Amino acid sequence: MKLNLKNPIVFFDLETTGTNITSDRIVEICYLKVYPNGNEESKTMRINPEMHIPEASTAIHGITDEDVADCPTFKEVATNIAKDFEGADIAGFNSNRFDVPVLVEEFLRAGIDLDLTKRKFIDVQVIYHKMEQRTLSAAYKFYCGKNLEDAHTAEADTRATYEVLKAQLDMYNDTLQNDIDFLSEYSSYSKNVDFAGRIVYDDNGVEVFNFGKYKGMPVAEVMKKDIGYYGWIMNGDFALNTKNVLTKIRLRETGMLK
Repeated sequence: MKLNLKNPIVFFDLETTGTNITSDRIVEICYLKVYPNGNEESKTMRINPEMHIPEASTAIHGITDEDVADCPTFKEVATNIAKDFEGADIAGFNSNRFDVPVLVEEFLRAGIDLDLTKRKFIDVQVIYHKMEQRTLSAAYKFYCGKNLEDAHTAEADTRATYEVLKAQLDMYNDTLQNDIDFLSEYSSYSKNVDFAGRIVYDDNGVEVFNFGKYKGMPVAEVMKKDIGYYGWIMNGDFALNTKNVLTKIRLRETGMLK
């Protein structure tokens, strides 16, 4: 089934040095941009992470330090990547929990605060897990009837994710709607305020903490009664995006941000 698009949508996948969204770096990115008229543009690039790629990560994606030694750093290509993502909705496999937060962190480290507040996010893994409960390779076999060759390469995984979503629309046409707003809502477990999900919206649309001793409590209320908690987060091992979001809430509540 062809996607019913109002805006372009970017399917993307990252290979990284590890799984920590605050400290690990991108070593490969592939994205497939699909336009409402059906046209497609695809880009794949290796990135020098400026750090050692652990052997455990190389064992998964096959990328070594030597492979990326002469590749550009993320900061050197960030502006061009941001232009390709600008104005587009975003989709991936486990992207809401990992790929999007990692990408946002890389942009922030490069000095680019890409505004994604009006974008829709579709996580094909969430749809798959709600329907079938398996992995991308199994999803590709199940929905598309093909073996996923070169799994854990960004290009293969990106293309497979795009094909799986279209096949999901065909298979679950009585449940899923070919509508980006619907798919974005359906593929989200919670309404995140920050991409790491440390702050979420409750049922009343109020920003609340989603972790720690203040879990479930309104952020604005916590900031009033325990300003030290703000300092603890700002000095802690939290995502830059989380810190930025928290700061904006604090400034808004103190009247310094209109």
